[in-house]
Amino acid sequence: MYIEQLYTSCLAEAAYYIESEGEVAIIDPLRDTEPYLALASKRNAKIRYVFETHFHADFVSGHIDLARQTGAKIIYGPTAETNYETYVAKDEEVFTVGKIKIKVLHTPGHTLESSCFLLIDENGKEHAVFTGDTLFVGDVGRPDLAIKSDLTVNDLAGMMYDSLNSKIKPLADEVIVYPAHGAGSSCGKNIGKETFSTIGQQKKLNYAMQPMTREDFVKAVTTGLTEAPGYFALDASLNKKGYSNIDEVLNKNTKALSVDEFESEIKAGALVLDVRTPDDFEKGFVPGAVNIGLNGQYAPWVGSLINANIPLIIVADEGKEKEAVLRLARVGYENVHGFLKGGITAWTNSGKKIDTVHSISANELASQINSEPQLNVLDVRKPGEVESGMIEGAQHICLSRLQKELHTLDQGKHYFIHCAGGYRSMMAASIMKQKGFDKVTNVLGGMGKIKETSLKLVQPVTA
Repeated sequence: MYIEQLYTSCLAEAAYYIESEGEVAIIDPLRDTEPYLALASKRNAKIRYVFETHFHADFVSGHIDLARQTGAKIIYGPTAETNYETYVAKDEEVFTVGKIKIKVLHTPGHTLESSCFLLIDENGKEHAVFTGDTLFVGDVGRPDLAIKSDLTVNDLAGMMYDSLNSKIKPLADEVIVYPAHGAGSSCGKNIGKETFSTIGQQKKLNYAMQPMTREDFVKAVTTGLTEAPGYFALDASLNKKGYSNIDEVLNKNTKALSVDEFESEIKAGALVLDVRTPDDFEKGFVPGAVNIGLNGQYAPWVGSLINANIPLIIVADEGKEKEAVLRLARVGYENVHGFLKGGITAWTNSGKKIDTVHSISANELASQINSEPQLNVLDVRKPGEVESGMIEGAQHICLSRLQKELHTLDQGKHYFIHCAGGYRSMMAASIMKQKGFDKVTNVLGGMGKIKETSLKLVQPVTA
């Protein structure tokens, strides 16, 4: 038996390769199927099954393309309905892969079809459980993504309570827990940094696995839920109904544009997406560009901040263009009209106008606040992050809500923007500049560096 976790940090997503006697099962693959095909080829094995724990909302799965390329059968848990050929398993149905078995555990709660897959080894021992978005390290899946007219978030949370207590908690303490996501994913509230655990550890450390009444559980898992990213509905639909072949998407979207062609796309309404690092972006960019760097959680932030229907044109470092397009396709963003051939250098060499963002250090910010206490500081971290302390007098707007709340800001004021480390604050600065806020300054290093200054931090004021 061989198990390999294929973890993709920018999506905080874990897919799994399971092999026995030359037969392979893949669980929750990403849309780009090459890593799974290459691993199977390297090990001289054949992919027989593709198991999907549920209809993923935060990425487009590779199950359809992988099945087409290998002849593997796509397996979903009970109640799943798709527009393509799949096998919908019964609860506790068992599949054989070489000398091991994979048992379906229907665990509705995150979604109605959500299922975990229990791996039984060659000796008949329950070895590991692949929990999808049902159980994470330190958390459980959010129960607000599959709401229908006759189904509430509390209904789904109640289903999650039943699933955990009837299917997950009875497993032996030594059974390994392999979840679909790690820290940074929006599929949970506060997922731990580890990418695997055990049932025993989760019974001790996971708040949702503690003994409690159904009422207390529902309250615990529904309190503090942030708004789901805008692209979640798109991805869930693509995973359920089907999607275009990834190679076709890459061929169509990875198109080199001359400076004149790039400018024509802007005039036609395309949004410039600059995927360089914040440090490079601030020095010079195409006016109106939004910066979301490849060096962070690029695709999820694109999905959270940009409407999927808006045509995109990309500015990237040379050699990074295909990566930018591929990572967009992973979250269902296929409306890419091309990239600027030669990057920002081509733009500036042609004599086109550029814009910049001014940045200051945390020490410079502290000095300015000390001399001007009424300075307009904008904190764009997540609600959970600000609980550890904010600059006194700062205004908090989570980056994911910034565009919806820009009307609460004054374009005539000068805003000093920070996040935790500097990645998100440049996104915020670029969005504000695009919307007509000319007086914005980015704080380098964010709260990480601010904590090293003399600035006083206070607890956020809650309504």
